[in-house]
Amino acid sequence: MNLKEELIESQTLYRGRVVTLRIDTVRLPNGRIARREIVEHHGAVAIVPLLDTETVLLIRQYRQAVGEVLLEIPAGTLEPGESPDACAQRELEEETGYRAGQMRKLFSQYLAPGYSQEVLHVYLAESLQPTRQHLDEDELTELVPTPLHQIADMILEGTIKDSKTIAGLLMTLRLLGR
Repeated sequence: MNLKEELIESQTLYRGRVVTLRIDTVRLPNGRIARREIVEHHGAVAIVPLLDTETVLLIRQYRQAVGEVLLEIPAGTLEPGESPDACAQRELEEETGYRAGQMRKLFSQYLAPGYSQEVLHVYLAESLQPTRQHLDEDELTELVPTPLHQIADMILEGTIKDSKTIAGLLMTLRLLGR
């Protein structure tokens, strides 16, 4: 069955520092015309930093979009022309003050393919060495070392509710056989 939509027209409505919003007019395989609201994004990385075999380093920060303080794994947006691998090392050091001796890509995922083309690349960082944290001017965070054995309960209780964090942590627990 052919499910591909044919692009008829694309119009950019807004271009910002982080996202661009466009409206696509498409022809469906059945001939009908539809409009799609699309958020363009450069892509991002997220990192699960293991301080040791029993502890993951999480970040607590306020997220204006949801009006809450969330517990998350470190993450950040790709710079133009930057590889996901380089971005992961950069963001880990900027947000946590650690550099990874070993960085392994776990998976890539679409965050919201119904309206966004953003791809998130998730990494596992091990053999951490302390360096210096250097947050962006508009970032205020708190580092939260968290025992791995508490992660599943924290997700089920709603203490951790960020999707990239849940996916990265659950994959890490699986890889570690927990």
